[in-house]
Amino acid sequence: MKAIKTLILTLVASFAATALHAAGELNLFGWSEYVPQDVLEGFTKETGIKVNFETYASNEELLSKLVAGGGNYDLIQPSEYAAELMIRRKMLAPLDKAKLPNLKNLDPELKGQVHDPEDNFTVPYMSGTVGIVVNTEVVKTPIKGYKDVFQAKFKDRLVVLNDNRELVTWALYSLGLPINEINPAALAKARPVVAEWVKLVKVFDSDSPKTALLNGDVDLGIVWSGEAAILWNENKKFQYVLPAEGAHRFIDILAIPANAPHKAEAHAFINYILRPEVSKIVSENFPYTNPNLGARQLLTAEQLANPASYPPAGAKLQTFRDIGKAAADIDKLVTDLKSAQ
Repeated sequence: MKAIKTLILTLVASFAATALHAAGELNLFGWSEYVPQDVLEGFTKETGIKVNFETYASNEELLSKLVAGGGNYDLIQPSEYAAELMIRRKMLAPLDKAKLPNLKNLDPELKGQVHDPEDNFTVPYMSGTVGIVVNTEVVKTPIKGYKDVFQAKFKDRLVVLNDNRELVTWALYSLGLPINEINPAALAKARPVVAEWVKLVKVFDSDSPKTALLNGDVDLGIVWSGEAAILWNENKKFQYVLPAEGAHRFIDILAIPANAPHKAEAHAFINYILRPEVSKIVSENFPYTNPNLGARQLLTAEQLANPASYPPAGAKLQTFRDIGKAAADIDKLVTDLKSAQ
């Protein structure tokens, strides 16, 4: 009886693999430079499924493309607050967890998040924080928070993310205000803070903020933790500091659009990337916080000791929530202040 059951399971797996090879296509819409080419090629080699990879630079670009009906995407990589919005709007397909046995490898800490409490629509891809990088060979004064960074003496020595919500979030943190309760009163308080800060910034860069630091064009930055991790690997003079006031913890996920034409292929890719040895490749290329506990066991002691990739416990971290129309208010506020410079 056991032999017959094993034979049936083998045949089912074989039929599933044949079906995937027949379909042979996956349209992936993800963040720029966030999925290693080795992973895409390995998946195609194993399954025969061709991956068409198109990229975007922000969650807002992703959302606008999906809302406009452009592209027949099978798999996307929204951040947590964008996923929250898409779940509410029924823009995501429920996951077939029977096709995702490698979900067992995920860190329980990153399951059941507020954007998807039952984990019915999303799978963590990578996580990270937004924090401060200090060139300690140049900056000798203690840097503990946002107010320490945005000082007149550091004018034109700063690089920060070119992200309006991030900038306003830092101002709210510095004022002791909630970062997900965006209303006219909160923005009125944040406005003069942001107005002073933008005057001090030399470079706004969300794609590669590490470049200005590596080149010596600036001495301080507020950047993605993966960028900070690369800087630390290059030279230990680049120290990573999670702001004492609080920091944004982002979770970039994998999700399947509701109208995806190749859902089986999307599930196959998710399960593939959840293998520890595959997820390890992602960490080696993009050293954020890997939610795959199996993959972490394959990383070196030095990789796990990187303070930007795996910051110490006890930091004050919050994820973003969907703030609806207030996002447009933030964009207008920051755009107006930048243009006034």
